[in-house]
Amino acid sequence: MGETEKKEKALKSDFFKGVKAEFKRIIWPSREKITKQTIAVFAVSVVLALIIAALDFIFQFGLSQIL
Repeated sequence: MGETEKKEKALKSDFFKGVKAEFKRIIWPSREKITKQTIAVFAVSVVLALIIAALDFIFQFGLSQIL
C-alpha cells in the first residue's frame, strides 16, 4: 500500500507541474481586445433578441388573425 500512495502523490504533483507549465505558455489577450469582443457579443445578442421578439410578435399576430 505504501507504493501506491507514493505513485498517486507523484502523479498528482506531476499533473500540477504540467498545469503550471501550460499556463506559462498561454498568450493572454489584451484588455482592449477583450473589451471589443465583449461589446461585439453584447451587440449580436441584442440584435438576435430583437429579431426573435419581432418574429414572435409576427407569429402571434398571424395566429390570432387565423384563429
